[in-house]
Amino acid sequence: MCGITGWIDWNRDLRGEERTIDQMAHTMEHRGPDDLNTWVSEHAALGHARLVVVDPEGGRQPMKKTVDGNEYVLVYNGELYNTEEIRSDLLKKGYTFHGHSDTEVLLTAYIEWREDCIAHFNGIFAFAIWDTRKKRLFGARDRLGVKPFFYSESNGRLLFGSELKAILKHPEVRPEIDREGLYEVFGLGPSRTPGHGVYLGIHDLRPAHAFTYSQDGLRIWRYWNVRSEEHRDDLATTIDHLRFLVTDAVKRQLFADVPVATFLSGGLDSSGISAIASDYFKEQHRPPLHTFSIDYVGNDQYFHTSKFQPNSDAPFIRKVAQYLGTVHHDLIITNEQLVSYLKKAIVVRDMPGYADVDSSLLWLCEGIKKEFTVSLSGECADEIFGGYPWFHSPETSAKEGFPWMRSIDARQNLLNDKWGSRLNLKDYEMQRFNETVAETPRLEGESSIDAKRRELFYLNMNWFMTALLDRKDRMSMGASLEVRVPFADHRIVQYMWNVPWGMKMLNGHEKGILREALKGYLPDEVLYRKKSPYPKTYHPKYTEAVSGWLQRVIDTPSSPLLELVDKQKLQALIDTKGDSFKAPWFGQLMSGPQLIAHMAQMNEWLATYNVNIIDR
Repeated sequence: MCGITGWIDWNRDLRGEERTIDQMAHTMEHRGPDDLNTWVSEHAALGHARLVVVDPEGGRQPMKKTVDGNEYVLVYNGELYNTEEIRSDLLKKGYTFHGHSDTEVLLTAYIEWREDCIAHFNGIFAFAIWDTRKKRLFGARDRLGVKPFFYSESNGRLLFGSELKAILKHPEVRPEIDREGLYEVFGLGPSRTPGHGVYLGIHDLRPAHAFTYSQDGLRIWRYWNVRSEEHRDDLATTIDHLRFLVTDAVKRQLFADVPVATFLSGGLDSSGISAIASDYFKEQHRPPLHTFSIDYVGNDQYFHTSKFQPNSDAPFIRKVAQYLGTVHHDLIITNEQLVSYLKKAIVVRDMPGYADVDSSLLWLCEGIKKEFTVSLSGECADEIFGGYPWFHSPETSAKEGFPWMRSIDARQNLLNDKWGSRLNLKDYEMQRFNETVAETPRLEGESSIDAKRRELFYLNMNWFMTALLDRKDRMSMGASLEVRVPFADHRIVQYMWNVPWGMKMLNGHEKGILREALKGYLPDEVLYRKKSPYPKTYHPKYTEAVSGWLQRVIDTPSSPLLELVDKQKLQALIDTKGDSFKAPWFGQLMSGPQLIAHMAQMNEWLATYNVNIIDR
């Protein structure tokens, strides 16, 4: 994977701006530590930081290709998993290639098919291509939003980057947020409205969207969405086809010129991916698969069960690793490391995130990166197959907005008098919720409960899943590790979109259809293990450490957080170890010490980025 950035400007000659585009690219060296290059012309400047995964020599960027006297220049972040099929088609059309990278295949595909090239791609990507003759930039983001693409456009100038920091590095961009930005951070965070970049004037190119930018302006369109139609396959055919799609996605994503590993939590999703990968390695006579997991110092002593976290991962991880014969690495993070990485996670993300759910992942990815450059992960299965509790009662789960956001009243109550009177978080949440529900592709004749459940799946795909993918991209690339997510293959997403709930819940099990498709790959204890989310620490020393951090924030009158949040409410959070906040901040994990850490991170973000808050 890589970091891309660019600057298109119709009002100035950019050939004197090499230093600026170079600085923008350098902000993302963590995404691409192996090579950094820029390309500048009169009205276009492109930058690229490269993490080498395929074809070290033949995949350098910005990549240029000249056809019929016209030069095309590409910057690209991602991976195409059907590279060889596309290459074969292009070879038949008379094109030649200088290397075996997917980068050259993507650029050539654009030259042949123009904007329609995206329909040919199976992969994760964010890219931009400058057409020298037409003086036009074309770009796109993958269908599910695995790879990021931020942009800012005004007065004949377009800036873009894989991360917000690349755009913020431009000398004419200021880190500012207005009321809408505050709504995003306090009302919806750590998720974001599709297309919203939080900072004033910065946007997020939505998943499955493409654009062109020329002197006629910016044009954006959606090139893909799930299609609602009757599912006609019987149960046996559905299971067989799903098994093919999942195994094919995993095998395609194991391709690299560098070592590949997998995440392993002992749950169904990561264990299934690891099992398919391990079998494939054996078929190819490759060395045994390496798997990685994370745990926390003292968790064996302090772990306690809950509705959402019914058991510890450790016994299941050991069972899967032994069953598959993988070389397993159990990385144990200390409380000190967990706390210290909270600040690093802010800089990697450029805004507040998931507290230690971020920082622990960043630390884990750094550990994997010591030996590997690519890893496969189990994200997206719960959103696609219906693994979350709210899918089981669709008639009530979304009646008050996003089902993972039951904290909106408590969030409002945290604001101080000034901002509490200016912001109505509930109204903003419901506005965004209703916008997404209205987009849901309908199926005529569907029952009311199935229609509600379809809305929930669409909400999850566009919000919850995107937020988790955003987290995985920033934390993994912050460690210079490429993470691939086989369950985000758009073929799986489209197929499962129309599979009836009864099939998805086969035999009364959450994600029952996936469990059936993975039969034979895993022992039954793992195959039918109840869902358990990403692990967190229960150690009291962690709570003490983040409470002390937030206390120092409260005790410093100049802390920017105090301009927004009620000081007494923050004190109550510390005094009650987070229990004064009556609901998880987001999803199932951000409560208690995670919320305390999140508030401290919020202050760190405002201070470090010197965020200017505009009251409008």
